[in-house]
Amino acid sequence: MTISTILLITLALLLALGFAFFLYLFRKPVRHRKDYILFVLRALGIFIVLLILINPKITSTKYEVEKPDLVILQDNSESISYLNENESLARIGRELVGTNGLNEAFDVNTTIFGSELSLNDSLDFSAQETNITKALKAINDIYSKDQTAVILLTDGNQSLGRDYRYFKPSDNLQVFPVVIGDTTTYQDLSIERINTNRYAFLNNRFPVEVFLNYSGNREVETTFKITSGGNTLYSEPVSFSSESKSKIIRTDLPATSIGVKTYQVEITPEANEKNQVNNQQNFAVEVVDERTSVLILSDMPHPDLGALKKSVEKNEQRSAEIKYLNENIQLEEYQLVILYQVNRKFNDVFSDILNRKLNYLLVTGLRTDWNYLNGLQLGFNKSRTNQPQEIFPVYNDKFSSFQFEDIGFNDFPPLLDKFGQLEMDQNRFNVMLYQEIQGVNTGEALMGVSRDSLKSGFLFGENIWRWRAKSYLDNGNFEEFDDFFGKMIQNLASNRRRERLSIENENFYYENQNVIITAQYFDENYQFDPGASLNIEVVNTETEERFTSNLAVKNNFYQFDAGGLPAGEYQFRVNVEDRNISGTGRFEVIDYNTEQQFVSANLSGLQMFADNNRTSLTFPDKIGELITSLTNSEKFRPIQKSRQKTLPLIDWYYLLFLLILILAAEWFYRKYLGLI
Repeated sequence: MTISTILLITLALLLALGFAFFLYLFRKPVRHRKDYILFVLRALGIFIVLLILINPKITSTKYEVEKPDLVILQDNSESISYLNENESLARIGRELVGTNGLNEAFDVNTTIFGSELSLNDSLDFSAQETNITKALKAINDIYSKDQTAVILLTDGNQSLGRDYRYFKPSDNLQVFPVVIGDTTTYQDLSIERINTNRYAFLNNRFPVEVFLNYSGNREVETTFKITSGGNTLYSEPVSFSSESKSKIIRTDLPATSIGVKTYQVEITPEANEKNQVNNQQNFAVEVVDERTSVLILSDMPHPDLGALKKSVEKNEQRSAEIKYLNENIQLEEYQLVILYQVNRKFNDVFSDILNRKLNYLLVTGLRTDWNYLNGLQLGFNKSRTNQPQEIFPVYNDKFSSFQFEDIGFNDFPPLLDKFGQLEMDQNRFNVMLYQEIQGVNTGEALMGVSRDSLKSGFLFGENIWRWRAKSYLDNGNFEEFDDFFGKMIQNLASNRRRERLSIENENFYYENQNVIITAQYFDENYQFDPGASLNIEVVNTETEERFTSNLAVKNNFYQFDAGGLPAGEYQFRVNVEDRNISGTGRFEVIDYNTEQQFVSANLSGLQMFADNNRTSLTFPDKIGELITSLTNSEKFRPIQKSRQKTLPLIDWYYLLFLLILILAAEWFYRKYLGLI
């Protein structure tokens, strides 16, 4: 309390005593017991009333000691057990958790990681991928405000994500890596990576690029080969030495039959090689016998034309050709025509497209003749002005013609088109993206495809090349944008009749990859039906093992996630319950485990991580030194914090109760004496 408050309370006490003294004791030569009782009751009553009016604030202080956090981050990947270090890691983890010194100095927490950070602290070494960077980033986000030490127990072998060697935690977080596993460098031949096309065309050849690595110091001569179905398709002798530790093999393989073809890449191991699992690796290519030709037709040059061509041709099944109206055009050679910035000069070509019932995609912009388009009665029209308008995209999560993800459309730069109100027949089109103008979602379509059997699409705006460039800036590649645009091209270029049940799946999966199958089911009006019950039966054609499951609704699609399946060939059937509708498919799971590609701990990687973060790398036999260093560290000291609580006296309800009790006691006492 402040001095002024204390003075007021003292004055109130004197005033209460003086007033009560004047009433009951002043100028009374003979004072009885009752006078003193009334004096006390009245003085207390007046004092409490004055005290409530003054309302002093009572402050209480509570002290507590806050210890820094210590996170024991443990690698739960298969590479630990494959290197026979699971018992060692578990023992070190138990030793750290059970150390009294650490528990007295820190709040100790344990967590595990594989491809993701897991709050479960039970080690089973079953994670099929390791992402050290993602685990460290998650810990950094969770403990962003507190002083935290992290003990990282890992072999340093990462199979997924960004290189952890260059990860920088926040200032309040310090990571102490502990290397788990044998750090001896063994002689080892391995297949690092295989690059090939996903698709190949029948009777053509497709390229294969294989990266080979060698760890060792003496000269080695071995054989590299590619086989399929027991037949050797390519073979080449290779040699390594202490100066030449990597090789790149490039060759072309023939595509002689349709379907998914599995190939095995192998480098002959040395007799004393410790890890021979990484000496072979499988890959698969789908051989197809059809190719989609796309015509990009324009009356003027524009950067969009090149962006559209590159995006279309990202898929090896498709080719795109840019032509102008003054060139010779043979429409029958193409499965899809992209009409860029249509005006009256397109009249003959556009009439031919409509008469032939060819599939087309219409792209508009500032030089589009909307009067001409409105007259074609294509299902939309626009009352336009010559004023340009910037249009931002808005993702439609209810789009159901085919599946595509939101690739960050809200961050994409705007397209340009003529300003005006757009009117559209909603029954004829399914909208992929809506328009946002000056921060307002107008509800008008920006991009979409038709619902009719005659496939057509639209994009109301130019400068889509900026979207592709933005996707590259965000991801370091064009894959997300090209995949999004490719799905639209695939839908428009297809001449297949729309089925009520459509199924999508990859032709092959790796063994450590989740097998995901999606399906769409439409009612008789070809509207997506989310209330149907779809089930799937999957059969391994080699072992005859089978299992069934239901498909869950997700983003206007039905989805089945089988998780990781053993290597082999599989067939599946999707049925719609209570309907005589079903669909079939097949896929192959390729034998490959990234966690078995390592022969020892990654000592150099962990050492570089420690150096970059100004900490020290610890070996299992030096855990005691690490514990001593942490408990004696000046950076990780418990902090005494005080919590001050201030409560106004008027909030003390028992004081009011005491006042009422005193006044009641005075009243009853005076009543008892007959003074009332």
